Amino acid sequence: MKKIINIVTIVTIVLIVPVVFSSCVDEEQRTDTPAGNFEALWHIIDEHYCFFDYKQHEYGLDWLEVYHKYKVRVNDHMTETQLFEVLCDMLAELRDGHVNLSSSYDYGRYWTWQEAYPKNYSDSLERKYLGTDYKISSGLQYKVLDDNIGYIRYESFTNPIGEGNLDDVLAYFALCQGIIIDIRNNGGGDLTNAEKLAARFVQEKTLVGYMQHKTGKGHQDFSGMEPQYLEPSSNIRWHKPVCVLTNRSVFSAANEFTSMMQALPNVKIVGDHTGGGSGMPMSSSLPNGWSVRFSACPMYDKDKQQTEFGIDPDYNVQLTDEDTMKGIDTIIETARKLLAE
Repeated sequence: MKKIINIVTIVTIVLIVPVVFSSCVDEEQRTDTPAGNFEALWHIIDEHYCFFDYKQHEYGLDWLEVYHKYKVRVNDHMTETQLFEVLCDMLAELRDGHVNLSSSYDYGRYWTWQEAYPKNYSDSLERKYLGTDYKISSGLQYKVLDDNIGYIRYESFTNPIGEGNLDDVLAYFALCQGIIIDIRNNGGGDLTNAEKLAARFVQEKTLVGYMQHKTGKGHQDFSGMEPQYLEPSSNIRWHKPVCVLTNRSVFSAANEFTSMMQALPNVKIVGDHTGGGSGMPMSSSLPNGWSVRFSACPMYDKDKQQTEFGIDPDYNVQLTDEDTMKGIDTIIETARKLLAE
């Protein structure tokens, strides 16, 4: 027996004491052959992936049928590159941006959640709104727009933010009538950064979602839904209106930030449907050393609804060609109007 599954370092939503999960599962040792690696991968996903029932309901995923579909494409005379292609094609059946196969020469991924949709974001327009005199506080870029609206651009939750950073930014916006938080193209990162930022906009302990954990190898083997709460920060908090800007490239921790913020009464989500990615990922390895990552713990919004395939905004707004030609970001301007009202 060989221990091959290790959970990726993830921190849970605030208020349940932050925990770094570490776990391993004994797996049957398989041979380092194309057939052995195929069997290892299929069984790892079969026993530990968390969205089988949901995706069967959404688009008819049948993992056993997937096994038979791809098994016939595997033989012991195929090249390593051919095997990698088959395994990536099989994993793509899950339609999950958190599912990846890594080798020394390639990174298998499913990115249709963002690549098949309009970007609804422009670097050129962002530069126009920020100008050259914007301020930088760790991972945040920010300025006061000419209508007294505060604007924060947070490109990735991999960029750390400290409590002092947030105190300084919110103090700078003290006289503003509202704040725009632009997380478009934010593909996620450290969930603690998302929680730290969201805690500045909650005034009391607030239910923001639920989580489950896998308890066995069966597709329905899960713990009960565990409520996840957001506690107000003990530092400077914002009481006025907020708009969060989203597009299809908002994923993973950024998707969870959107879900948390949508649970708050003074927040509106403006822009496009998010990309999703609500499963906390785990990692494992195949006999040949390739690494596979996959969703293992499902997370839900405050109404116990899945957010794996993204979150609908409160105001669905698309970046129009006409506005772009005029140097106007349709999504930012919609948020400004909402905050002005």
